[in-house]
Amino acid sequence: MPRKLSDEEVEAYLDSHPGWAVLSTIDKDGFPHSVPLGYFRLGRDIIMGVRDGTRKVANIESNPHASVLLEDGSTMADIRGVLLQGLARIVRESSEALELAREGARARGVPEADWPTEPRPGATYIRMTPVRTLSWDYGASPSD
Repeated sequence: MPRKLSDEEVEAYLDSHPGWAVLSTIDKDGFPHSVPLGYFRLGRDIIMGVRDGTRKVANIESNPHASVLLEDGSTMADIRGVLLQGLARIVRESSEALELAREGARARGVPEADWPTEPRPGATYIRMTPVRTLSWDYGASPSD
C-alpha cells in the first residue's frame, strides 16, 4: 500500500520536478483531453504557458475543472506521484500575463536582466488552483 505524501513533501516534489506535467481538461463531448505541458508553481497554483486558441484553452473556457499529474519512478518499488485536481482559468490580461512570464523565467533560473518586459504575442497562461491533492509513494516502507 503506498504512503501518502505530507503537504510539505508535495510542495517539495512539485518544486523538484521542473519540466513536464500532464494537464487533463474535459472536452465538449465530456471526454478527458490530456497533454504534457511545462509548468511552474506560484504559491499553491500551477502555471502553464500555452498558445492561445488551442483545444486545452477552449476546454477550460467551457469547463474550468482540470487536473495536473506528475509521477516518477520505474518500478512499484520507487513510484511516487501527485495528482492535483482543481479549477483552472485562462490568463490573457497583459499585466498578469507579463507577471506570469517573469515568474516563469525566475522559476527556470533565468537571470533577472533577461526576464521578459512584455507578454509574448499569441501566448496565454493556464492558472490552475488545486482543490484536492492526491499523492502516493510506493517506495516508502510501511514504517515510514
